[in-house]
Amino acid sequence: MEKVQLDSIDRKLLRVLQRRADISQAALAEEVGSSPASCWRRLKALEEAGVLGPTVRLLNPQAVGKTLDVVCQVRMKAHDVESRSAFESFIVGREEVMECLSMSGEWDYQIRVTVSDMAEYEDFLMRRLLAQPAVAHSASHFALKRIKSTTAIAV
Repeated sequence: MEKVQLDSIDRKLLRVLQRRADISQAALAEEVGSSPASCWRRLKALEEAGVLGPTVRLLNPQAVGKTLDVVCQVRMKAHDVESRSAFESFIVGREEVMECLSMSGEWDYQIRVTVSDMAEYEDFLMRRLLAQPAVAHSASHFALKRIKSTTAIAV
């Protein structure tokens, strides 16, 4: 994907939408100093260019009982395309996995898991993750407190 050229109004639109995706078109246009029609055209262009993805509502994990955050590092037995693809498909299908990064260095993947309690994590780790044929080892790190959690990207 090519980098999209953004002007100052596009950047304002993106900053506002990352904070308040439910803002009305009229309020958004006013806040960024644009007409509603121009604002709408810009939003459509940003969507078509792949800059804007789906609109979602973010949940408070504690409010829904997901109080345990775990960063899990994974080392693979095999690095062939089929093994990586099977592992990545497994990860994509797991709703407790919030994020997965392919890493350089000692570990092959780093995943962030959010679950209700230690029993739920143990089930995920022992019966699901470590049961994957290509997984050799894992290391789990348990968060004591969430200091910052954001989905906003600086633009």
